[in-house]
Amino acid sequence: MTTTTLDAPVTAARPAPSGSARDNGRARRKRILNWIAVHTVAIALALVFILPFVFVFLTSVMSDSQAMSGSLWPTSWHWSNYADVFHTPGFLSWWKNSIMYAVLGTVFTVCSSVPVAYALAKFRFRGRKTAMVLVISTMMLPPQVIVIPMYLVWAQQFHLSGSLWPLIIPMAFGDAYSIFLLRQFLLTIPKEYIESARVDGCGELRTLLKIIVPMAKPGIAAVALFQFFYCWNDYFGPQIYAAQNPGAWTLSYGLESFKSAHSVNWNMTMAATLLVMAPVVIVFFFAQKAFVEGVTLTGVKG
Repeated sequence: MTTTTLDAPVTAARPAPSGSARDNGRARRKRILNWIAVHTVAIALALVFILPFVFVFLTSVMSDSQAMSGSLWPTSWHWSNYADVFHTPGFLSWWKNSIMYAVLGTVFTVCSSVPVAYALAKFRFRGRKTAMVLVISTMMLPPQVIVIPMYLVWAQQFHLSGSLWPLIIPMAFGDAYSIFLLRQFLLTIPKEYIESARVDGCGELRTLLKIIVPMAKPGIAAVALFQFFYCWNDYFGPQIYAAQNPGAWTLSYGLESFKSAHSVNWNMTMAATLLVMAPVVIVFFFAQKAFVEGVTLTGVKG
């Protein structure tokens, strides 16, 4: 007797995914969603900050008739607007005054604040804490409180009204905010470096110049940038001391006069505004690494 057996096709059952595989897939999807969420917020915030600059730039290269007409894209690009701004009477003088004010003010502030911060951070002497309290207390005093007596001193005693020197000269005697930031940064430098320099025969001045200053470059860069931005954007000071002399105006103060003279020509006003902002943006772009590092390390020790 013969028995015939029919072979039925056998379908292999697919193994169920393991728990670890499901967890890996879930973690991967979570990372992707987090990446999308973080970058979406970052892009949205970037647009909030960038779009005003884009608007100013596009308006600055429009024609007079198109500027502020509701059209967002220039029909023709007028790069000559920037040349016309420079040819405006007084604009180059304002530019030179701003550079002189910002550069001299920054150099004077750094050179005078570093030794004071070094003494407050590394020297042990009677009254050190009291001196630090006095430095911090001057930061709480608004400049408007002392502007009248200071103006009378500079105008009547030194006859320097109508110039920027009443704003530049005081910076050679230190700045409370810069001293505070530098002192906080110098506290992060180990005292063993200073002691080693003293053992090798270095005096305090040589120790400051050869040891402390090279190690404090990020903090000094942060202070220099803060002071440069302050001087470049200062409007109150030039208004008080240089208002009666157009030859001593800075860009921040002269821009108000420029806007009044070109109140209808918004393309010219935007071009001048962009030229005033450009140096600050360029300086920060190239020095942002040292700036961020210096600001971050100033809060390590108290």
